[in-house]
Amino acid sequence: MVLMAAVCLVSFGTGLFFWMLGAWPVMGFMGLDAALIYAAFRLNFRALRLYETVNLTHEELTVTRVAPSGQSQSWSFNPYWVRLSLQPRIGRASELSIASHGERLVFASFLTDDEREDFALALSSALSSARSLA
Repeated sequence: MVLMAAVCLVSFGTGLFFWMLGAWPVMGFMGLDAALIYAAFRLNFRALRLYETVNLTHEELTVTRVAPSGQSQSWSFNPYWVRLSLQPRIGRASELSIASHGERLVFASFLTDDEREDFALALSSALSSARSLA
């Protein structure tokens, strides 16, 4: 809110300055500039509503992804057969994936590399425990 207020204030002030100099079309472009920044923030905040849940029992590993629109998609794997892979990629974020019986799911893409590594270690440990119970 504060940042958008500052952007609007600067845009309006700059537009008013140019209006007073006789370059009145600049006022419209400054308003358009503020509107586009607002739209970019709205799209970014909408994308933040994406989340994934991972549920592990000794019988099943389920990954559910809920899109910003509210639509959810689930994948289920047998924890005994699933293989977890964390692949570092040069110049890009690492990639965490689950593979089982020819299916491969890349997930946790919105985490940082350190968070993804911590999550991979925790999930690997939980999978080992689940396999020992089966």
